[in-house]
Amino acid sequence: MINTVSILSKIILFPFRGLRGANMSLKLSPTCIKVSSVFIFLLFFQSVFAQYDFSEVDKKFEQYKKELGNNVVALVYKDGKLVYDKHWGDMDKKTIAPIASCSKWLTAAVVMTLVDEGRISLDDKVAKYIPDFAKYSKGYITIRHCLSHQTGIEQEQASVMNILSRKKFNTLEEEVNDFMSRKDIAFNAGTGFWYGNAGLNIAGRICEIVTKKNFQQLMLERLFRPLGMRGTTFQNDNFNLAPNPSGGAKSSADEYMNFLTMILNKGMFNGKRILSEASINEMQKEQITLDMVKYTPAAGKGYTYGLGEWIMEKDAAGNSTVVASPGLFGTWPFIDKCRGYACIIFVKTLLGGEQKRNIYLDIKASIDAVIPSNCKN
Repeated sequence: MINTVSILSKIILFPFRGLRGANMSLKLSPTCIKVSSVFIFLLFFQSVFAQYDFSEVDKKFEQYKKELGNNVVALVYKDGKLVYDKHWGDMDKKTIAPIASCSKWLTAAVVMTLVDEGRISLDDKVAKYIPDFAKYSKGYITIRHCLSHQTGIEQEQASVMNILSRKKFNTLEEEVNDFMSRKDIAFNAGTGFWYGNAGLNIAGRICEIVTKKNFQQLMLERLFRPLGMRGTTFQNDNFNLAPNPSGGAKSSADEYMNFLTMILNKGMFNGKRILSEASINEMQKEQITLDMVKYTPAAGKGYTYGLGEWIMEKDAAGNSTVVASPGLFGTWPFIDKCRGYACIIFVKTLLGGEQKRNIYLDIKASIDAVIPSNCKN
């Protein structure tokens, strides 16, 4: 790449060669003044004009478009702006669609707003808020266990069919009482990891109890409105049915990206703090080890887990560098902290997205080839 600064410097300095040290006044010609003005202008806007070459990324999406359902939106955000903004098929970045398990990241963030306010602690026992949990051998489950799938409550393996055939409850309270009274304990809380819906929904119910507001209202007040996510909702199409904190949200690529930029910017969005930096760090901290995994979907094979999000990559010290929250419907949001970007690949078809992991990793590798890492190897 041509070094613009070096070339322009030579152009500007050329008329003054040989004058160094001369005891004389310099009278700048109109030409020099004009060249200097252009030079300053280019220096100031150089970063604005700089563009990444995402041609290989384009090729990847064309290659995988059919496997991704032909309707795809892809956004990459870095340094305060979208540096990649493409869509294929009959949807765009404002199209609202179900996002399945991408919902978990949103729910965990809302729980952390209450942690920030000191109204709950991650290590509070669920029984503190729902005393009957202690009656059913579930008295040791904590909110942290709920957000990291360590409750030990017996659950089915995650699948698109399980989501679509989810038992209908009128309220979140009814569903959590069902987990409490009808589901057995498969392993002691905190000793294993089983990816499912129980934990995040229990945490959502605790938020309702503490604030005395329903879950949808909480999401609106604490996350969606502050982040400008006006179309995002946990409201069921049937308004008489309970919201599903673990997998029931609908959003768009554009709006979910607002959430991702807040996470990337350590809790800040448009100059306003949504979450503390401490909460962001806690969410991205490894909560389990791989030997604790009793069940994980295909998307999570080989990954550990934080609070509401997968830890895809770590540095030598064990700190997370890439975090994500993929959904069964195929939408994959992730953040690469080393490269300083957020990305969402958004689809709206039931294609079993967690089975397409290799496609998403291949696309991410192409993005990574364009955006250099700032982390030491």
